[in-house]
Amino acid sequence: MSTDGTKDSPEANPNKQLAEAILPLVGGAANVTSVTHCMTRMRLGLADRSLVRDEPLKALPDVMGVVEDDTYQIVLGPGKVARVTPEFEALVRTAPATAPASTSASTSASTGAEAAESALASASGPAPSGLSGTRTAEDLAAEGAAIRATRKEKNATPVKLILRRIANIFVPLIPALIGCGIVAGINGLLANAGWLPTLTPALAAIASGFMSLIAVFVGLNTAREFGGTPVLGGAAAAVIVFPGVADVSAFGQKLAPGQGGVLGALFAALLAVYVEKACRRLVPSAVDVLVTPTVTVLVAGLVTLFGLMYVCGEIATGIGHVADWLLQHGGAAAGFVLGGLFLPLVMLGLHQALIPIHTTLIEQSGYTVLLPILAMAGAGQVGAAVAIYLRLRRNTSIRKTIRSALPAGFLGVGEPLIYGVSLPLGRPFITACVGGAFGGGVVGLFYQLGTSVGSTAIGPSGWALFPLLKGNHGLGAIAAIYGLGLAAGYLVGFGATYFFGFSKQMLSELNAPSEAEAEAPDPEGGPSSEGPSPEPPQPGSPSPSPAPAPTGGSGSLV
Repeated sequence: MSTDGTKDSPEANPNKQLAEAILPLVGGAANVTSVTHCMTRMRLGLADRSLVRDEPLKALPDVMGVVEDDTYQIVLGPGKVARVTPEFEALVRTAPATAPASTSASTSASTGAEAAESALASASGPAPSGLSGTRTAEDLAAEGAAIRATRKEKNATPVKLILRRIANIFVPLIPALIGCGIVAGINGLLANAGWLPTLTPALAAIASGFMSLIAVFVGLNTAREFGGTPVLGGAAAAVIVFPGVADVSAFGQKLAPGQGGVLGALFAALLAVYVEKACRRLVPSAVDVLVTPTVTVLVAGLVTLFGLMYVCGEIATGIGHVADWLLQHGGAAAGFVLGGLFLPLVMLGLHQALIPIHTTLIEQSGYTVLLPILAMAGAGQVGAAVAIYLRLRRNTSIRKTIRSALPAGFLGVGEPLIYGVSLPLGRPFITACVGGAFGGGVVGLFYQLGTSVGSTAIGPSGWALFPLLKGNHGLGAIAAIYGLGLAAGYLVGFGATYFFGFSKQMLSELNAPSEAEAEAPDPEGGPSSEGPSPEPPQPGSPSPSPAPAPTGGSGSLV
């Protein structure tokens, strides 16, 4: 920090500035009970949800949307979230913790919200004029929030809650998967070109080191998620990757290091958690520090060696065979179904079951062939959003939302478009799924023809997936096929939405003229103070359809 404080000023640190704008809008530091983040969202635990001011929060320029689930999730996008979250955590830690959340948090929310709204207004100009008789982006956002709340309630089943906890185990591993995947791609390019031969072995070690020990990280996260001691879960899972297991036989076969993979590690650590908890209840406290860790590691290790490694190894092998068979024999049809159904799976909360499957495929072959197909769902959403933008020429509110969300949509962050636009509208969500289906069909067809397109990591989508592509052919061919799938998703999603995404009644309601447009011309029929005057209406005729552009510039289409 410089003596004049330049480095720490909000102007010099936009991430801190955004964190400072968000904090009062979520009720202040006293209302925040936990702060974490995933690839695109900052996830907050809140003491009192009613203290959050959703609309000013969503109006912040760098906030792409909010999602309510087990935590309050603010969508900031890849990269941005990793920079804003530490700043937000620092603000929460350093804020006074003595004031009650119900009073101080609400007060800070009010004052901070006013400041944020004022800053936003000065930056973006006057707000668009209100729409009379039509649905605005705020209406769609409210409908999207209601849909999310309903989905959350329906998804709170035992099976889906377990799937969510499994996702919590694997999501923290995604940054390492992405980093190592990109390093592996760079290493492959250098090796194929014959460049820097002394560097490629080092890059191979960097890219492979994490994957060789991923079972340990899965064990740590599993124990942490289910309430055990993380290091004991990691110790139980580490048995799987120990080279000495090659000397152990189970079910009449020699074990291989890594057999069972992440699935074996998950179940080994989960068993360790239950053994540890049982020991805590039964073992006297005087000897707990000696007995509980020993019994936990011993029991979980033996069961892992003589049961879990073999069984989970067979399951993992089966997953690989099923994925390969499905795309080899199903081809375009399988890709069509997978690409078209992914967004409904997300709505049902079942997509989280795919995370360990992706990780298992990456562990086995170095890439998952399912992710590029599922990523086509986002392409369908983008195409649908462009069609909505063109069809709703008078709805400046929804068009503004689409303009702000499209860049994130191209990078694979689909929540703002899904929950803020297509899903509340209904039919455009279905036509977007059709676009995703056709994109997935293109990628699946090429798999059947002999070219597999995979990803070395999970998490990114859209254009952000290009650096992680890998398959059984050169990177150029794989990238071309993936790009062709994206193009198909964009075009079909656009066409299906443009021609079939709206009924006449929907278009009439959503394209209703604004209040300014609906006003009759001045009594003297004179020209408007801005721009050319429209033709004077005939007596008894309605207002002319082509109304003047809204004032203030915020409704500009450019």
